[in-house]
Amino acid sequence: MSVSQAIAIDKPPPQARGWPRVRILGYALVGIWMLFGLGIVAYLVYAWNAEFFARYAPAYLQGLGTTLSLVSISMVLGAILSLPVAYGRMSKNPFLSGLAYCYVYFFRGTPLLVQTYLVYYGIGSFRPELETVGLWWFFREAFYCGVFAFSLNTAAYQAEILRGAIESVPRGQWEGAASLGLHKLQTLRKVVLPQAIIVALRPYGNELILMIKASAIVAIITVYDLMGNAKLAYAKSFDIQAYIWVAIVYLVMVEILRHGVEWIERRITVHLHR
Repeated sequence: MSVSQAIAIDKPPPQARGWPRVRILGYALVGIWMLFGLGIVAYLVYAWNAEFFARYAPAYLQGLGTTLSLVSISMVLGAILSLPVAYGRMSKNPFLSGLAYCYVYFFRGTPLLVQTYLVYYGIGSFRPELETVGLWWFFREAFYCGVFAFSLNTAAYQAEILRGAIESVPRGQWEGAASLGLHKLQTLRKVVLPQAIIVALRPYGNELILMIKASAIVAIITVYDLMGNAKLAYAKSFDIQAYIWVAIVYLVMVEILRHGVEWIERRITVHLHR
């Protein structure tokens, strides 16, 4: 028997012919979404109201600035707060670990809307006590309450992202750095974090996108952000364009952030491409 006869060669499976149900369903769903999008565009063209746009566009721009300020400040403060929380989650001290776990469990397990209400209406109900300690000026402002609630919420998520990214780096990296005489802080800064950033970038981008979309919640506590100005415009005009335009603005922001994260990811992973 020859070698070629002894080696069994599996033939590739035959190509699927026709249109399977999954493919038909996929094309149908894409077609429905395309028709929906074309319908929205057609409606905006047909119902274009220059007076509405001229009247409320400045308020929308002002609300956009409020939304970006809210999200930016919350993300930065959340990133700072996430450092000790992530350290506590990775600590071998049962008290620190338990405390950090309870913090993350609460803020990840309850709705952001409830947390915002607890800060704005809950803490705000203790006005005499807050005036005594000099904090009423902060909690009487709805914007500050929104920043406070959003910062606490995103800190929990960012702490888990940071913890997961650091723990994804193999233990041998720590041991190799220690053999070179680097102490733990140097190892973390020069060896572990550069690798962890690659792992954490996409989850951080997703968290930022989620914060952008969740920022509409603050309109409920009288913050005139993008959504708040859209509600005000609809209350005065009863024109559904008020919400369609704000949805488009949110969609554009999300797409810009998504492509930005992908661009950064391609830049910092050039050395991994072959």
